[in-house]
Amino acid sequence: MRGSPLFLCLFSMSCWVNLLPTAGDKIFHFGACRVSMSMTEIRAGFTAIKANIQSRDPIRTLSILSHPHSLHKVKSSDRCCITHQLFTFYVDKVFKHCRTEDSFVNRKISSIANSFLSARRKLGQCREQNNCVCGEESTEKFKQILANYEGLNVTSAAMKSLGELDILLNWMEKSH
Repeated sequence: MRGSPLFLCLFSMSCWVNLLPTAGDKIFHFGACRVSMSMTEIRAGFTAIKANIQSRDPIRTLSILSHPHSLHKVKSSDRCCITHQLFTFYVDKVFKHCRTEDSFVNRKISSIANSFLSARRKLGQCREQNNCVCGEESTEKFKQILANYEGLNVTSAAMKSLGELDILLNWMEKSH
């Protein structure tokens, strides 16, 4: 049993290291929930395809995510809920309808989608544990986002929403 304390120490250290965010990851605080995401990877992927995606947006006078229903005024207690709703919105509605003839663009979209899927899963687990609920104000903001999205055809709405991803990323980093 002489090796047991050493084994236990090494095992504990390896578990602790696995809980740390990897290089480039940021830990975001959404109300009571903390989620680690590689914002560097997401931003790099989005930057690589932003011009391509935004050039496909036929309606430049409408925004799905911004004013007058800005995310920047969401109460900190509602951030967990609305962030989970937004991740779900992007995973279920936006990314699945953003396919192009360009395989490079499609790979970048898929990579960003996988990051959102992972973050949504982590945030969903935390929401369940902490009983995060949406306040009336954030519920209304999200309903408006859905109304903006559903007012367009599916492909146009998806491309517009993807083209506005920087609005969401900026909000996440600002509320971080």
